[in-house]
Amino acid sequence: MRSREVTSLVLILLVTGLAIWINLAPNETVLGRDVRFRLGLDLQGGVQVLLRTSEADTPREDLETARGVIERRVNALGVGETVVQLAGNDRIIVELPGVDNPDEAVDSLRGTGRLEFVDSQGQYIPEGTLIRTSSSPDPSLSETTTITDVTQLGPIFQSITDGADLDTNAVQPAFSQTGVAGNRPAVAFAFRGASATSLASFTAQNVGQPMCIVLDNRVVSCPQINAALTDGTGVIEVSSEGERDTILNQLKYGALPVPLVIETSRSVTATLGQESVEASVVAGIVGLTVVALFMILFYRLPGLLATIALIVYALISFAIYRFIPITLTLPGIAGFILSIGLAVDANVLIFARLREEYRRGRNIRNALERGFEESWPAIRDSSVSTLITSSVLFMFGSSFGVSIIQGFALTLGLGIIVSLFTAVVVTRTFLRMAIPLFSDRQTWLFGVDRHSSSSTATVQ
Repeated sequence: MRSREVTSLVLILLVTGLAIWINLAPNETVLGRDVRFRLGLDLQGGVQVLLRTSEADTPREDLETARGVIERRVNALGVGETVVQLAGNDRIIVELPGVDNPDEAVDSLRGTGRLEFVDSQGQYIPEGTLIRTSSSPDPSLSETTTITDVTQLGPIFQSITDGADLDTNAVQPAFSQTGVAGNRPAVAFAFRGASATSLASFTAQNVGQPMCIVLDNRVVSCPQINAALTDGTGVIEVSSEGERDTILNQLKYGALPVPLVIETSRSVTATLGQESVEASVVAGIVGLTVVALFMILFYRLPGLLATIALIVYALISFAIYRFIPITLTLPGIAGFILSIGLAVDANVLIFARLREEYRRGRNIRNALERGFEESWPAIRDSSVSTLITSSVLFMFGSSFGVSIIQGFALTLGLGIIVSLFTAVVVTRTFLRMAIPLFSDRQTWLFGVDRHSSSSTATVQ
């Protein structure tokens, strides 16, 4: 028994110590993970973008695919608790909480992500120029261009590669070691199949000539071919790391099936002001304090140990939120607080059963073990039913793009799992180690009184 208790205590101390380390880490990175707290749009504001397809009668399936691609790109930006959902027959709403650079984030969303290498016929075309290619002869014109007819873009340049042959797994951030500048930000790429063969053949026959790299019909650069790209791989040099990240995001997480234009883009303030957030925190602290006082006054020593277990629960939960990471919104915080209530319920069941067993004549240790055994089925069944509900809510939010529901379901589900650990393992270990320090004559510390029971039998 003692060996098992010592092992459990060591496990509790290790888990709690790791949680404290993550929560109080002086750096933003722990074990290679970004552990900054992330707040949702309702708590810190952000950007709301309305995207519209530039093609009439876009199939619903293409819009659904586009929504999925945008969601993957948003996740790559490190933005959590986003809202990416369809609006009507031709629009997609995107909400980005707390983005550091809204312009770059918006740019990475709207590009279709179609990469081409084209034969520029010996011309060095300026960066940013909108051109026509044999794979995309009719590019959509954005609202910012003065061109009203695609034929004004000039001749069609022959495409060397097909964007569908791009190996997205090979798209990685890099630094180019060539050129006058040297060590410039770049994006590594690799083509497969026919595109790799065409790229190798063209570069071998045109050493010393320019070849333009085109993304969504806009020229990224027109480097000079210094050697044949025999295996279909290379790097795209850019001028800044921000530009590199935008291109990387567009290429790596899939091409949009339809081009999208930005209909509106606006900053959104937090729906809850700072005072409201502070008031919510105060209310939460007051609520937890009242619960702790109730547990201590009514259940005495077990209540005190359960309160310590709840503190361990909070430390572990916040560490998990930071490590995964999970973006906290008001519904997410509600899920966390609800799981605290369920953790308290588990302790109440255990302690109430402990009292009953002691009043039946058992000594305090046997009453404790019996209390845990008898209350476990109820704790297990209620926790499983809540986890099932959380899973249904999470899948519902995933299917319909309602990520606020997902946030609530995720924090509630994780809270249930952590509360099982703290209620069954932490509280039980603390009580097992505390009981030998007291005799049966000091059972007032456990809030029980054998004389109040009509039973006089002693059960060992």
